[in-house]
Amino acid sequence: MPEGHLYHRLARNLREFSGSELAGWSPQGRFAEGAAQINGTRLEVAEAYGKHLLVRFAGGRTVHVHLGMRGKLLGVADPSHPPLPQVRLRLAGATAAWDLIAPATCELLDDAGVAGLLARLGPDPLREDADPERAWANLQAAPGALGAALLDQAVVAGIGNVFRAEALFLCGLHPSRPAASLTRAEFDRLWATVREMMGRAVDDGRIVTVDPPAGRSRTEIPEDEARYVYKQACCRRCGAPVASWSLGGRTAYACPVEQPAASG
Repeated sequence: MPEGHLYHRLARNLREFSGSELAGWSPQGRFAEGAAQINGTRLEVAEAYGKHLLVRFAGGRTVHVHLGMRGKLLGVADPSHPPLPQVRLRLAGATAAWDLIAPATCELLDDAGVAGLLARLGPDPLREDADPERAWANLQAAPGALGAALLDQAVVAGIGNVFRAEALFLCGLHPSRPAASLTRAEFDRLWATVREMMGRAVDDGRIVTVDPPAGRSRTEIPEDEARYVYKQACCRRCGAPVASWSLGGRTAYACPVEQPAASG
């Protein structure tokens, strides 16, 4: 499932349309009524919050998109090129278009609906208005393991399984450790690590957490070498076998040397 960095990258790309009146329609037909309400309307801003894309139009109407496991938002260089029949929503400007395919959610919200959605989410580390104090309080109040809490979008929004595994590794924290046992110094380091890691991923368009070898950039690192412990047989820092198990409904990964279970 796409993690929060992708939504921020998509929002950044869509902002090329800010201030423009867009054509909107649903070739598939499943969003025909919503598309009709924004067709010919000015796009005011596109923004991301966690794993949610919010495309705000004049008149207080917002297209809310959650991609889920299979969804994609694809750029189209030539807006006159006909969309595929499975496109849920096409947004077309004068020089480019975007096609939404197979999202888990594509709905039209008013301002109250947007406020209700955001009220259910924890702070998004990538947003300038993110409140780390609220994230700290949420983790202190979380009843279970740290690794499970980080995947709970009501605790912190935007973190998925890759960022969970890699951020905890870089901070030397075991995923099964109780969330409430986190010290303030450990939280501050974890928050800073997540912000930096996710921010790089927005710019890179992919998640690379390892340091590139001398003379190479992050973008040159092969996908199967791009992470320290996530889906790795051995830790890419110390070589120890990576442990994996189910935690919070997803597979957790940890290095027993870099992230000792008794940590903290």
